[in-house]
Amino acid sequence: MVGWQLNLGPLKEPLGFIKLLEWFASIFSFATCGGYSGKTELIVSCLGSSENKTATASFMYPFRLNVQVFEGIPKLFCNQTWKDFHLTGDFSAPAQFYVSIGVFAFLYCMAALVFYLGFMQLYRDSQKFPLCDFFITVFFALMWLVSSSAWAKGLTDIKASTSPQGIAQYTCPTGYKCLPGQESHMGSLNISVAFGFLNLILWAGNAWFVYKETSLHTPPQQPNPEQAPGNVSP
Repeated sequence: MVGWQLNLGPLKEPLGFIKLLEWFASIFSFATCGGYSGKTELIVSCLGSSENKTATASFMYPFRLNVQVFEGIPKLFCNQTWKDFHLTGDFSAPAQFYVSIGVFAFLYCMAALVFYLGFMQLYRDSQKFPLCDFFITVFFALMWLVSSSAWAKGLTDIKASTSPQGIAQYTCPTGYKCLPGQESHMGSLNISVAFGFLNLILWAGNAWFVYKETSLHTPPQQPNPEQAPGNVSP
């Protein structure tokens, strides 16, 4: 029976080193997306009056913008009742899909690294472990492509829906004048998209090194009939 034997040697090989990079990249992917919070502001004033108030809408992961309300305006403003004013759009689907892939990739990388470092000999002596590793690696490469593309499109729509300039121009409540205020920077969300496509490159590249460990690349050696004990010449 093969027991646990810690061996850092696989980290010096492409198979283990790239898996370690995948582990770090997956952490940054879901952390930069799932940990984001921001806000957008409008300066709302009365028609024909200099009186104005600042309305602020906060938003965060998972970016269900249509439930976020602009706050800071009194119920009675400009001699009329202020009605709840929401951001538009629900972008939770691409955001949650992207974060889910990042979390599952992180967990798989951690399990694979433990197996590489403790049971590398068992891994290479077996045919099924490298094959399973290869198919899972290809699966995650495809999922990073799909989820990163979907999240990149979702982020573009989030920027449009939270832009103070766009809100002031197109969705200002009737009876009021709106001017754009401040908006949060989305640098960390841009980084999350970049890490998504970096993960795609890492997983797609690592698929080749995992493939080289499988019997698909190097078929197992067949015994030579001439070397069988029953065929040995006297």
